[in-house]
Formats: sequence, C-alpha cells, structure tokens
Amino acid sequence: MSNGSNRTLVPQAREGLNKFKMEAAQEVGVNLTNGYNGDLTSRQNGSVGGQMVKKMVEQYEKNL
Repeated sequence: MSNGSNRTLVPQAREGLNKFKMEAAQEVGVNLTNGYNGDLTSRQNGSVGGQMVKKMVEQYEKNL
C-alpha cells in the first residue's frame, strides 16, 4: 500500500521537476514522454533517476 511518499511537497516545483527529469532522460538517451511511460524498463527509469541524483549532488558540491 502506498504511503504517499512520491508526492511533490512543494506543488509550485512540479513544473521544474518535470523539466529536470526530461533533461536527465535526454542526457542518458531515454525516450521519456509526458504522460504514460509504462513501456520503459526498470533499468531505463533507474538511469533517469540516477542521472537526476548525480546532477543534484554535483550542484550541491559546487555550492559548498
């Protein structure tokens, strides 16, 4: 059962997060579309999430 942990805590950030996700997908060569992406593999989805985390860590380290 879902506990709602996958919700956007700041609703105004949703557009920015979606743009960030699309950029990360493009960088790793995953054809992500707006809407349903259930045809993607776990590996493809994981590579997008991994790229997002990598870029967030890089940005954090840059701002130290």
